[in-house]
Amino acid sequence: METPYPQLITPSTTRIGWIGIGIMGSAMVSHILAAGYSVTIYARDLDKSTDLQTKGARTATTPRELAEVSDVVFTMVGNANDVRSLLLDPDSVLSGLRPGGVTVDMTSSQPALAREI
Repeated sequence: METPYPQLITPSTTRIGWIGIGIMGSAMVSHILAAGYSVTIYARDLDKSTDLQTKGARTATTPRELAEVSDVVFTMVGNANDVRSLLLDPDSVLSGLRPGGVTVDMTSSQPALAREI
């Protein structure tokens, strides 16, 4: 019997994308990696990603590239303009995310931007 609920999120089936690997984001990605998930990260400064790469994270060179290999994309960045750019510009997350993909923005941002996205 088919369930009315979407497929469960599991380490073996769900690929995570993460943008924003500052202090909080980096710690959260570390926990997700430790739980066995495949995680791809994007950072403007790749030097910040070295520690997470040693823990198993892959890197993407653009937000679109990250989205193309992710089922769920988290953003945790500095401000609403960063969110807008990462999600809506050419070569952005939404230009690469497949139908059914999910974005989760955890930035302290603007409700109007969330509606726009």
